[in-house]
Amino acid sequence: MLNNEQLKRYERQIIMDTIGLDGQEKLNSSKVLVIGTGGLGSPIALYLAAMGVGTLGVVDSDNVEISNLQRQIIHGTPAIGQPKVESARDRINQLNPDVRVEVYRTRLSRSNVMDIISGYDVVVDAVDNFPTRFLVNDACFFAGKPLVEAGVLRWEGQIMTILPKEGACYRCLFKEPPLPENVDDPGEAGVLGVIPGIIGTLQALEAVKIILGKGKNLSSRMLIFDGLNSSFREIKVPQNPRCPLCGEEPKITSFEGK
Repeated sequence: MLNNEQLKRYERQIIMDTIGLDGQEKLNSSKVLVIGTGGLGSPIALYLAAMGVGTLGVVDSDNVEISNLQRQIIHGTPAIGQPKVESARDRINQLNPDVRVEVYRTRLSRSNVMDIISGYDVVVDAVDNFPTRFLVNDACFFAGKPLVEAGVLRWEGQIMTILPKEGACYRCLFKEPPLPENVDDPGEAGVLGVIPGIIGTLQALEAVKIILGKGKNLSSRMLIFDGLNSSFREIKVPQNPRCPLCGEEPKITSFEGK
């Protein structure tokens, strides 16, 4: 049950007929894992905490650097040199002390990803590299966890929601991670600070809709944002019957730690 302070904190959501007390209590009892506390992970974690998600897990192995602060708004100048997960935890606690923050100062691998995601209702992927995206996609598929996936570069971003066995997965788009030489490195190509803010906020929205069971999510749809032209376009992503993970004759049939 919500206490008086919580009723006041969340009153602008509770008065919505699509949320109400029952919806707010769903949020307060939910657990969301945010993988990455950088440009995307910052607005995701802040908005989920502000809206009252009860438990937030944050995963990141890096420390805060001054070059992060142009877009990673969960961190401040005094946090330079600190582990990102600790900086994120402290900021979340300042914003909403009711939120329980579970920190994982580690790099995801096949040996730890299943253990980390197992206790969460929704997983939100906020990483900047393809190998981890594929790792998280595969792990969520076998664990049956909803996944909100996104990426940003320069002036653009894209987002899609992956519901295991209910729609397209990441491998329906790309069967294997691309070769490193064929991928633009955000550290070299750059990203406008506000772009991950826009896309990360949409990721938080998708996670909340999944928790509440409201609205139409981005399952089997990719939403692409062009910041230079201030435009969105949608691409349908049908489930690929030849997908090596979720297709009719999958080649990937189990997930084993290594």
